[in-house]
Amino acid sequence: MVIAGRGGIALKEVEAPSAGSGELVVRVSVCAVCRTDLDLLEGRLRAPAYPVIPGHQVVGTVAELGAGASGFTVGDRVGIAWIHSACGVCDACGRGEENLCAKFESTGCDAPGGYAEFTSVPAAFAHRIPAALDDAHAAPLLCAGAIGWRALRLAGIRDGDALGLTGFGASAHLVLQIARARFPRSEVFVFARSEHERDFARSLGAEWTGDTADAPPQALDAIIDTTPAWKPVVEALPRLRPGGRLVINAIRKETKDQPELQRLDYATHLWMEREIKSVANVTRADVRETLEWSATHSLRPAISELPLDRAAEALASFHSAAGVHGSKVLRVA
Repeated sequence: MVIAGRGGIALKEVEAPSAGSGELVVRVSVCAVCRTDLDLLEGRLRAPAYPVIPGHQVVGTVAELGAGASGFTVGDRVGIAWIHSACGVCDACGRGEENLCAKFESTGCDAPGGYAEFTSVPAAFAHRIPAALDDAHAAPLLCAGAIGWRALRLAGIRDGDALGLTGFGASAHLVLQIARARFPRSEVFVFARSEHERDFARSLGAEWTGDTADAPPQALDAIIDTTPAWKPVVEALPRLRPGGRLVINAIRKETKDQPELQRLDYATHLWMEREIKSVANVTRADVRETLEWSATHSLRPAISELPLDRAAEALASFHSAAGVHGSKVLRVA
């Protein structure tokens, strides 16, 4: 499935990739759908060149090894995440912050992604899929899970702290389950736009649910925002306790509600050392830790499968408040 320009995605025959030095060619089994793919389709995120094959939550098997590629053999099951490559030598990479590398390249944007029968990746940036995880349930863990894992760490909560989640889609439904397992004394409060999403959050153990404009029963130590809009950010800040932190887990925000930012008032929203922190990309360690933890703790995303040629339908579902619980996964093989 190829994006040739803004607003258009279509099935197309293209030449299969070959394995360059240090690379793997992967025969794709499944690719989970991410809101970032929608951002690319609708122009909020721009690829360096078009046409581009999207998709960055890829699970498949190694079909070919390039010269010097090590650590895998043909037939191994692997995952490919948003982090397609980083330079490995800059200060950011040296600090273990390869997600901040100036030469960071993303799968499905800077490099061809997984909405295809075959794709390629540097062997050093491929991930072994634990045997306990099947392909379709592993795929959303490569981004929705990994970025949620990173956001939860950046939120800095301790066991017993109150955590808020604004928006309840593919990433947040995993964060809730991870938080409840890792911080059993912490209560999770969910702000979501539809009763459909709120019901789902309660079924997974949310202590309280409400609309983004509703006030929770207590001040929160941290809130993770996974929405595409600015209004929930403005609504969330007054819900934080003094010294609380809002973590924005989104690569782009829509511009249509930017006037909401004019409502920001220093005393109401930021005073008392409240913080706003963004999440930028993921590291390989984030992905590995998410996969390993999920396999060990039997974390499974809620998924709905569609064939590859229905990718446009899967992407359009992000505009519906009554979309599928969890993640949509494209079945390719």
